[in-house]
Amino acid sequence: MNGSKKELSPEERQQLLGTLKARFEKNMNRHNGLEWAAVQARLEVNPGKLWSLSEMERTGGEPDVVGRDEKTDEAIFYDCSAESPRGRRSICYDPEALAARKENKPADSAVGMAADMGIELLTEEQYRELQKLGRFDTKTSSWLKTPSEIRKLGGAIFGDFRYGTVFVYHNGADSYYAARGFRGALRV
Repeated sequence: MNGSKKELSPEERQQLLGTLKARFEKNMNRHNGLEWAAVQARLEVNPGKLWSLSEMERTGGEPDVVGRDEKTDEAIFYDCSAESPRGRRSICYDPEALAARKENKPADSAVGMAADMGIELLTEEQYRELQKLGRFDTKTSSWLKTPSEIRKLGGAIFGDFRYGTVFVYHNGADSYYAARGFRGALRV
């Protein structure tokens, strides 16, 4: 990335757009009825969103368009890597959980990393929608945006796909595992 924070160079921008276009065209089942030209036009006028997508890509998320908001016309991107993004694993749920750990702290938290990247964690509903587009997290799991009632009690939720079923379960928000990361969503 060039010297200025959260901005891609023209070369990086073109390379990322090429990667995203190739993935878009290879996985048309994820976004029936959408055209790449319309998505690219929205990306080109939103350099900050393009930077966020580059961070999703850099950390192994393989972002792709999974739909369009009918009201706002925004393209909706999710991390579509087969497993939870490799560059975002071994992290606890949020900054509060990270601060609460007294020893063996992970390097970061899912909520903190997502905020730094300019993306949102998938909700349980979004995660279940993603699973209709393919099989994701068959060997890993992904932290999901946790309802405040659960988080207030010290917990956080995650999802995975096992035995032909999407499972959503819980852990202490301060826990972390080598096979658990998070998937993000971005609206452009």
